[in-house]
Amino acid sequence: MIVTIGFDEFVAERLDGLLRYATVLADDPHLAQDIVQDVLLRAQQRWAKIDSPPTYVRRMITNEYLSWRRRAARRVVPSNHTVLDALGPPTADPSTAYDERDEMLDLLATLPRKQRAAVVLRYYENYTDAEIADFLRCGVSTVRSQISRALATLRAGLPSLPSALTTGAGE
Repeated sequence: MIVTIGFDEFVAERLDGLLRYATVLADDPHLAQDIVQDVLLRAQQRWAKIDSPPTYVRRMITNEYLSWRRRAARRVVPSNHTVLDALGPPTADPSTAYDERDEMLDLLATLPRKQRAAVVLRYYENYTDAEIADFLRCGVSTVRSQISRALATLRAGLPSLPSALTTGAGE
């Protein structure tokens, strides 16, 4: 199946979501913008050959985040709800959800890179274990192990986790 949506239309529809996704992964809005910009430039060059643009571009963002060369250049600027909301329309959260989200983002920032990517893909993007394994180019059991370790770390750092993280949603 060849792409039927144009690149400009794709970017207009998806840019906010891509920036939010990259910001949650990188915990640095400036790095997230750099990642998304680099990925979109490369994707534009291959656009006619891309079968599934949303999946392809998210995979490129994930790979770029995980790449070694980005690790050396990484600057940590803590994310907060104001930064994330400026990147796209916010969801309707009760006021206490902002504090919980900030605390969760701070905890996510402490996880190793692959664990963080697996957790974000599972609980932020709602991907299955098989889809995450495909993204991270590893086995399904490795994904489950990464998520299990990440959740154990998050549980130790947060007194009361949202129910989606304690029930193992998405498995």
